Amino acid sequence: MSFTFEDLRAAVAAGVLTEAQAASVTALANDRAGKRAAMPAEDEPFEFFRGFSEIFVSIGLVILLSGIATMLAWFGGIALMSVLPLICAGICWWWAGYFTLKRRMNLPSMVLATAFGGGIYLSAITILGQAGLSLRVVVVVSFVLAALGMGLWYRRFRLPFSAFILGLFALGAIYTLTASVDSLGGFVEGSRGGMGGFFDLRESPQFATATLLFGVAVFLVAMWFDTRDPHRLGRHAATAFWLHMLAAPALVNTVALTLYNSGGAGGIGLLVVALVIITLLALVIDRRSFLTAAIAYIALVIAWVVGDSGDFGTWTFILIALGGLITAIGTWWVPLRAGVMRVLPDFPGKSRLPPYGSTE
Repeated sequence: MSFTFEDLRAAVAAGVLTEAQAASVTALANDRAGKRAAMPAEDEPFEFFRGFSEIFVSIGLVILLSGIATMLAWFGGIALMSVLPLICAGICWWWAGYFTLKRRMNLPSMVLATAFGGGIYLSAITILGQAGLSLRVVVVVSFVLAALGMGLWYRRFRLPFSAFILGLFALGAIYTLTASVDSLGGFVEGSRGGMGGFFDLRESPQFATATLLFGVAVFLVAMWFDTRDPHRLGRHAATAFWLHMLAAPALVNTVALTLYNSGGAGGIGLLVVALVIITLLALVIDRRSFLTAAIAYIALVIAWVVGDSGDFGTWTFILIALGGLITAIGTWWVPLRAGVMRVLPDFPGKSRLPPYGSTE
């Protein structure tokens, strides 16, 4: 019977091995095989569920929570409506002790975490809304309370996905604090800039700057988790994955939209430089999420180069060029990363990034 990398990850998840022990075993196996620096082609593990049973249980949990909420509302009446979501959040915490800690089921745990955070937020916004506070204060405090609740959830259940929900609530609080009425009105009405103006550092400086700082902060936290698990065997790497999913759009959208909206060849040239830097950063940290967030802007650059006339032929060429470029980078990601890492001089933390090597 062969022993696989998936067995190591399962052992770490079950608490049989620590992440450091699993990394040492992996290093020893790679050394004996003569490929210490080599990594599998698919070296960014991502898992929503382990089988259809998790999907089935998740559907059941959603229906069951809906039924319990309906029953409580029916018997409790109006007086219970404010705290009803909070009661459901408490039920989710109780059930997570079984589905997350004991059964270690991924998708049901994600469903329970989402319902827990949503329950805290809905109860908070309902209760605070009756306190005579301004709408902005009510929404911000509700987001903060929900984020704190998700922090407790992560501390108790160590579920990587809960860090993503926590980040969303934090981002919601930041957006509510910094979004002006004018920028919101322009976004809703589709005025000049639209979403671009919303994230443009010149047109919405407070909102866009807050988004940029949020992206930087979350990126640094994600890298802290990444460097604690360079072989990506356990929850630290999984937590980093979800944090990068938050950081990448916040950083890329703000920088790319600001440069693109500046217009002209100069703005496009700076955007190209930014996209190259983003691509190199994605290769260095071995996270494809940053490049995924930049795909739309790569398409905009191609459209500008070929002259976006909006006809069928132009968009066909854009799709072929964009698809070919992304496919090529994804196909040869490992050797491309190996080449970049070998060219780069030593820098602090380089040895704590995922090992690199060409599989060609």
